Amino acid sequence: MKGRTTRFKPLNALLSWEDLGHPCWSKEICETPHLFPEDRRAALGKQGVLGDCWFICATSALQKSPALLHQVFPADQCTWKDEGYTGRFTCQFWRFGRWVQVTIDDRLPCLGRKLCFSHCQDEEAFWLPLLEKAYAKLHGCYEALWAGQVVDALVDLTGGLVERWPFEVADKSFREDMLSRMMELKERCAMSCCVLHSREGSGDLGQFHAFTITDIQHGLTKEGQSLLLFRVHNPWGRSCWEGSWGNRGDKWALMDKTESSRFLSQIQEGEFWVEKEEFLKEFNEVAVSFPVIEKDHIQSIWTGSLLSYTQQIYGSWIKGQSAGGSRNNTSFPDNPKFWLRLKEKSEMYLILMQRPSSELGASSNMRCNRHLQCEASKRTTPIAVGLHMWKVEKRRFNLQKTILTPPLAGTSSHTYDRQLHLRCELSPGYHLLIPSTFLRDTEGDFLLRVLSNGPVTLRLHEITSNQPVERASKDAIPGVWETLELKGEWKKSNSAGGSRNFPSYHLNPAISFCVPINSQLVKVTLRQHNQENRWYAIGFHVYLAPVDSGASPFLQEPCATCIPHSHSIEVSQICDLAPGQYLVVPSTYLPDQEGKFSIFISTKTERKPIQSEETLGQILKEVSIISLMK
Repeated sequence: MKGRTTRFKPLNALLSWEDLGHPCWSKEICETPHLFPEDRRAALGKQGVLGDCWFICATSALQKSPALLHQVFPADQCTWKDEGYTGRFTCQFWRFGRWVQVTIDDRLPCLGRKLCFSHCQDEEAFWLPLLEKAYAKLHGCYEALWAGQVVDALVDLTGGLVERWPFEVADKSFREDMLSRMMELKERCAMSCCVLHSREGSGDLGQFHAFTITDIQHGLTKEGQSLLLFRVHNPWGRSCWEGSWGNRGDKWALMDKTESSRFLSQIQEGEFWVEKEEFLKEFNEVAVSFPVIEKDHIQSIWTGSLLSYTQQIYGSWIKGQSAGGSRNNTSFPDNPKFWLRLKEKSEMYLILMQRPSSELGASSNMRCNRHLQCEASKRTTPIAVGLHMWKVEKRRFNLQKTILTPPLAGTSSHTYDRQLHLRCELSPGYHLLIPSTFLRDTEGDFLLRVLSNGPVTLRLHEITSNQPVERASKDAIPGVWETLELKGEWKKSNSAGGSRNFPSYHLNPAISFCVPINSQLVKVTLRQHNQENRWYAIGFHVYLAPVDSGASPFLQEPCATCIPHSHSIEVSQICDLAPGQYLVVPSTYLPDQEGKFSIFISTKTERKPIQSEETLGQILKEVSIISLMK
């Protein structure tokens, strides 16, 4: 892979309360705190000392849509003027397929009773610093917000789609089309621009820095020449542009005084105007968020269609089983596979999302904490992922022949982006979707999501072969696999006991199976069959069956486990079990979660396998890029 830039790491232990001074309650910061200013422009954010310009820019999406703002920051909360105010606020963020609540108090980091992180132009408006605190809690601490990508924050705040339009690789006509579409979308869509590589002599724009586009307007020179000007806001809260159309630029003389005064009167602290040619030269890319009309109803920025049909399904890449790597690898068919069925011609968005590196927000509600100490949160490097799709004429098809043909649509390269998407105009019928990592045996969880303006169904491609794919180091052991399928069900207050953390664990089904004498490996797979693609966190333990049939198997330690519980369609574990009788106990993480499941017991026995060789044609080139805003 080529073109991957340096990932900027967060500061180490520099953002604790001791470093920030004494944290203050909002009433200690100002006498008359309120959530939102009357003037929407006064809600523009200033960054403070924390390097989270990417998050500050993304909050502009909430200012474009009152409905979305009230989704993220519910409006029916008690504030300082209300009787019974407790100092608590609840915010919601879209994380990995669902809205997650985060509750905080209004004690905020200060230096000399002044907010040291984000704040609004109206310093008595507290919606932004409170939202930033909730977002920091979602990630584990404020330190975790140091450096990131605007597109990730936009997805977390909208639950929708974001497109990145790079200028560097686009030809002139495409750039003109992008600018024209930005003009059309400026009232409905949040837009951000960024500098990835500072040009020599470009002044103080700053490398790896994000800005908000607050307006786009046409202007006229004295000679009647049309100009396109972009109003850009710097989250640092100060102007950093000294170009020809800066606040003191010399190009304003080209306009008559009335016209130039009209433009200059519209800017406030931190804002500046940039003309089209300068904009294309100084900024490297633009991020545009799709409008959210109502909860989970997203509007296409290309056709204006309402993408009212939504399907989503969870999956995992597991080493040795379903992590086949990119199309460079002969193991590519091992990757998870999904059926997509359309009943009519539709505009379609296929979205692949990696599980966020910080999962503190996985609980449905976080209790209010008084300090939010900045402990180091777990941050993992994202993996390079891609998505490809093939059109198939009927359900019975040859997988190997299908993937040897060019895909109908696919990512041009594997990317480290947390979320990627494909836009397609698809005809009715069946389509095969294969998400993949660039490197084989790279593990990770993902969410596959489909947005469409027509009816659509998405489901896992069921494996019909009795020979599981085994790519681990033990693959060298000769033999063939044989698979036994067993079915069961978790029922509330009966057989849905939850994980071993709960005293009701013994209620879970205990399914008996035998490992034969000539077996060499055993693979146990648990697959859930819940409706509406609502997957529980699942796992299992394998116990040696007690000699006395009346004895409890739970008095002993399991001889094999598949934990932690995972929000996946299926989980699997290769077990090195001696011949004998065993019990497998499948469980959901929480008790009383109802659903059906299948257990697949696959044993590798000493028989000569039939071998075949497959090739995937010429090697494909893959390029991956990551850049973070501070």
